[in-house]
Amino acid sequence: MADINIQRKKSAPSPWILVLLAVIALAVAAYFFLRQEPADEPAPPNTTGMEALPADSLARATPPSADVTADSANLAHEDDNYTAETLAAQAAGSPADPNYAVNGLRKLTGVLVALADRDDLRDPTITEQRDNLTSATNRLGEANTSLRPGFVAAAGLIKAMQQKAYPELEGAANDLVSLAGQLSGRHATPADQQQNKQFLTQAAAAVRVLSEPAH
Repeated sequence: MADINIQRKKSAPSPWILVLLAVIALAVAAYFFLRQEPADEPAPPNTTGMEALPADSLARATPPSADVTADSANLAHEDDNYTAETLAAQAAGSPADPNYAVNGLRKLTGVLVALADRDDLRDPTITEQRDNLTSATNRLGEANTSLRPGFVAAAGLIKAMQQKAYPELEGAANDLVSLAGQLSGRHATPADQQQNKQFLTQAAAAVRVLSEPAH
């Protein structure tokens, strides 16, 4: 009787192991193919809410240097040097200039305020008139501001100074008070411009006398 050779059948590997290896291989491949290079990474979002500016725009936006700021301050200081001479020069200018009246009133105010602090002109009435003038002219830079209150207050201060120490200016001071009451406070028409020029010219003449020591 022939011998039958019986061999044990080898077990096949589990299909789940093959599936797991395939998934791992796909994950590794996807990692290398899909990862971003550092240069391709998007820039971080702008959290300031402001649009980014190019470098040359930032350079143009740099604040002025200290030298420029100092020069501007010096010019402003020169503009504030109000004297009888600068007032007379302003009054002699063209009344058609859009800034003629406001610059004239500003110079007149500067001169009169300085005179009101003089020892021989300091008294309660003059101090009150000075305060009225500064209050009436503290908004000269604003649009559509009437100049009439400033002219009226300036004439009132000149009248107070005249009564204090300059009797010879009585007629001129009275004329200024009357003229100030007739001003429109505007400079739009030729008539307005001529009235402003007349007032500033007469005020400059009075200020020249007030700048001299009282007799």
